[in-house]
Amino acid sequence: MDLSDLLAPGGIYPAFEATSKKQALQELSAHASEATQIDQRLIYDTLVQRERLGSTGLGRGIAVPHVKLQGLSGIVCLFARLVKPIDFESQDDEPVDLIFLLLAPDHAGGDHLKALAKISRLVREPAALERLRSAPDLQSLKHALTLPAASHAA
Repeated sequence: MDLSDLLAPGGIYPAFEATSKKQALQELSAHASEATQIDQRLIYDTLVQRERLGSTGLGRGIAVPHVKLQGLSGIVCLFARLVKPIDFESQDDEPVDLIFLLLAPDHAGGDHLKALAKISRLVREPAALERLRSAPDLQSLKHALTLPAASHAA
């Protein structure tokens, strides 16, 4: 499974504007609705329910809101690089500037976990984060998102 296979067409937002976690989730839900034909309100409400269980702000400026939804035929990922970092109630209390929104079919058990692992491998690499944050345009950002993650074998 490659991140490029999961990214929705047109689902990379290099200059995403949001002033709060709520607004970011609302805007991303609207974009996800366009990509999936799933009701925007259902996506948003499900994301909010998931956030109530614990923030998906991982730390180091990264958030990975993720939910399973009925009606999806496959996993869909959107990526937003925020113009200005926002509070996402992250584990390290640092503001978030990179958001990966991951939507999976309700029956996608293992594939959902593989997609989360793929994102996790990418964002744990300092060089990858630097590429994501410094990419000057959409093409560069897309390239940074789809580069293979370096091996972390011990």
